[in-house]
Amino acid sequence: MIGCDCPVCTSADPRDKRRRCGAYVTSKEGAFLIDTPPELRLACLEYGIRKVDAVLLTHAHMDHVAAFDDVRRFNTLNGTRVPCAPDAPGAFGRTSRVIGKPLACYALPETIEQMHTIFPYIGIESGKNGLFRPQVAFVDNTVPFEVVGLRVEALRVEHGFPCCGYLISDGSASLGYISDCHAIPDGVVARLKGVDTMVINCLRERDHATHLCLARTLGYLERIASKRAYLIHMCHDLTHRQWLEKLPPGVEPAYDGLEIEVSEVS
Repeated sequence: MIGCDCPVCTSADPRDKRRRCGAYVTSKEGAFLIDTPPELRLACLEYGIRKVDAVLLTHAHMDHVAAFDDVRRFNTLNGTRVPCAPDAPGAFGRTSRVIGKPLACYALPETIEQMHTIFPYIGIESGKNGLFRPQVAFVDNTVPFEVVGLRVEALRVEHGFPCCGYLISDGSASLGYISDCHAIPDGVVARLKGVDTMVINCLRERDHATHLCLARTLGYLERIASKRAYLIHMCHDLTHRQWLEKLPPGVEPAYDGLEIEVSEVS
């Protein structure tokens, strides 16, 4: 937190350095981002992320989409290099240039509309005269879809704003991901029941108007009965060690850079 000297903000434990919330999901066929938080570029550099085939958005609050413009780098990395004349528009003396490959971005219809307002210059076409801009094809996520060989289902949750989580499966193992909400509808709890790994919002111990806090998060986890669970989107009230002391077996606080292999957990 800006201007804060609390035990979390001054901690030497790297698990207490909490960037805004997002995830990077990989499979044998590719990789995708869940949200594009403000520190996305820094995280990609730190963790060596070079491959992104798609983006899944939970909602259009700025702590989850502010770095959306940075996906343009993956248009280039996924693109095709073609020859060109040195005097061609955008060549600037080069004899080849990259034709960027658009990324699919899956989101709720309301979120897609909001993203066009926040980033009005984004489209499928590249910029003119060699100028870069994100090339994105927005896709309505209200129907289950497949991306990089994984089945994905969007799950609407209550956040005081259009928002969803995701249920992701490869046919044998499953991951539930809900980063922001203050309530989970009964039908969504039923869809998540028995998931192998659950990643869920837990802001703090005290109640909050738009986020789950400890008692309610643990209540939902008891109903979901996942084999293991990780808490995300924590504020700076408790250190990582303090969170561990308050959580039951099978539930842990996540931290920046945490890597999880999602497989069937016995």
